[in-house]
Amino acid sequence: MSDLAPFDPAILPSSIRSRFVDGVNGLRIHILEAGFAAAGRPCLLLLHGFPEIAYSWRKIMPALAEAGFHVVAPDLRGYGRTTGWSANYDDDLRPFRQLNAVRDALGLVAALGYRETAAVVGHDFGASVAAWCALTRPDVFRSLALMSAPFEGPPALPFATDGKPPAIPESPTIHEALAALPRPRKHYQWWYSTRPANAAMWHCKQGVHDFLRAYYHHKSADWADNKPRELAGWTATELAKMPTYYIMDLADDMPTAVAKEMPSPAEIAACRWLPDKELAVYAGEYQRNGFQGGLNWYRSRSGGAFESELQLFSGRTIDVPSIFISGKSDWGVYQRPGAVKKMNGTACTKMTGVHLLDGAGHWVQQEQPEQVTELLVRFLHQQNR
Repeated sequence: MSDLAPFDPAILPSSIRSRFVDGVNGLRIHILEAGFAAAGRPCLLLLHGFPEIAYSWRKIMPALAEAGFHVVAPDLRGYGRTTGWSANYDDDLRPFRQLNAVRDALGLVAALGYRETAAVVGHDFGASVAAWCALTRPDVFRSLALMSAPFEGPPALPFATDGKPPAIPESPTIHEALAALPRPRKHYQWWYSTRPANAAMWHCKQGVHDFLRAYYHHKSADWADNKPRELAGWTATELAKMPTYYIMDLADDMPTAVAKEMPSPAEIAACRWLPDKELAVYAGEYQRNGFQGGLNWYRSRSGGAFESELQLFSGRTIDVPSIFISGKSDWGVYQRPGAVKKMNGTACTKMTGVHLLDGAGHWVQQEQPEQVTELLVRFLHQQNR
């Protein structure tokens, strides 16, 4: 992958360029950037989620640059045209742990010549990385915008355990309980962590392009049955209320799950936020790389191998100004019961607002870019007066 070229400028808005930054924590990072021509602008770092790439920020980058920022969106480790990573299933997962993602972000900011950023903005899995950036290095990441994935805070340390017997493991586990439902189910993040997941998506019978079309459609406001609501708790019966892109049928893989909701040709033609020529950019990157790089981020968390490292920050809060933006049709807001309340009441001490936008599902910055840009610019200008 070392000979990859930047994006063809024809696929990008004219004010965005594609290039590489070498020598960042072992990576050659592919970035998209806007607002780079004028010196002295504050840096704004945008971190994408799964299954996406830096290209997912294309609709809001020009306006953020017009608002006075140097806007930088990298392909994260494991994605797109960033190289220097390996995604074999049996490779060491340590490069994909959360704190190394923070190191990647910090290294990129430093390589670009900045000692601080105006904000770090994260969507989906990138929201988790952005949150950890703000929690661990608030001197660098001076404000925070989270999209579509609330941050509950660091994992807790076991407390007051001296002289007490070890806690009895949950029985049945949540996965056993999901599998035992009358309609047997499984959690998508744990399926993403399995060995077959990459090949199932990369070599699915409908092809990567159509798989991504169905996946993006299913999680968007275009799918009429996305009517999210708070769940009462982390139980099988409550989790099973979510659509199958989160709580899958036990016998299905993800391509099978989303194929059942493949939009019609008329629906595809009507999709203004992701026309086929733009979807082809995503499909081309995943057809080349496969999905294992992104899936390794899920594996690094679902297995719990790095939980003790994150517990170093138990009790710490995010104390920089923050904002949360998502779509009203986004189940991602509620997939962890109580997460929004924890974020807004405990984890983020300077949360300025929780905004759920009409006409958007999970891909909020693509489905409603004007609304997202307006909220971000207002938030950023309030912090940089």
